[in-house]
Amino acid sequence: MTEVRKLTKEEFERLVSAADIVVPIEQTLAWAKYQQTVEGRSFWGCLALARDGHDVAYVLFIDYETHGYHYLRAHHGPMWLEQPTEEQEREAVEALVSYVHAADRHVVFLRMAVDHELAQTQPTLSSIPYDTTVLVDLTGGDEQILAHMKARGRRDVRKALREAPVTCADETTRALASFDEYYQIMVETAERDGFAPAPKSDYEDMIKLLGPEHCRVFAGRLEDGRVCTWSICTISGTRATYYYAASSSETRRGYVTDKLFYFACCELGKLGCTAFDLMGIGSEFSPKLNGLNTFKTKFANEVTHVAPDRDVPVKAAFYKSLQMGKRVLQKVRNRGEKN
Repeated sequence: MTEVRKLTKEEFERLVSAADIVVPIEQTLAWAKYQQTVEGRSFWGCLALARDGHDVAYVLFIDYETHGYHYLRAHHGPMWLEQPTEEQEREAVEALVSYVHAADRHVVFLRMAVDHELAQTQPTLSSIPYDTTVLVDLTGGDEQILAHMKARGRRDVRKALREAPVTCADETTRALASFDEYYQIMVETAERDGFAPAPKSDYEDMIKLLGPEHCRVFAGRLEDGRVCTWSICTISGTRATYYYAASSSETRRGYVTDKLFYFACCELGKLGCTAFDLMGIGSEFSPKLNGLNTFKTKFANEVTHVAPDRDVPVKAAFYKSLQMGKRVLQKVRNRGEKN
């Protein structure tokens, strides 16, 4: 039987630091501090899951308030000390639902990483979850980082190093002073690729509150000094994550992104990172992300399975009403597209 207990921030940090686990940036207190600057989000709490008197997982939840209701999100959590079986994961889900239901009457559902497709889980109402990512090996220095890639990745990086008309640098300090020029490129990228960028303040707060220990901005500039490509990468222990990236249409086909990406890999390796998580690619579970595969998969020889986000209803009737509302809204949109 799985038991749940509340942890103070100090207890959570101590226990997680002592455990032999990879800690995603989203499961750190530094991330929770940043999330509290985003409208509608707040730190909810840290929990430990135990079986037979021994801890088996830790989890940090952020409270999301949207459209008049609340849900808790544990991005890449729970963090399991050992890979759980389906039964262990089912027990944990049931224990968390019971605990949260008693602790907070406002919570409608949990959104967290659940590897197995359990009866207690549902596909996420929003966002695009993934069960496959790419981990770039950053060990061994610059040349070895290149050697770890597929032949296609090595070829494109070498071509970029020869031909891409950009100078790359760690511009974390410069971006902290003003994010304006970087944000212009993000807006251009969003218009081209069909998505809505976050408010500029979200990126600014992320860089400022996570600090250079946990967040770096890498950028490529043309000869005239203009930024044409950049990325925000997070760091948690020895794991780096390719969190945001943007590039101008002007240089999109000039291998500038490949040059900056390799530069970031080398710099992160020098900072002590051993793996670079590219944050999801398409798969049978998430075919909507297939467009990311061509670029991301060339930088590693294999892909890596991860537990995808799933929704876990706490208030079943309320959650069903949200599902129904989503279906109605989708039908309206479909009719509008046909017309």
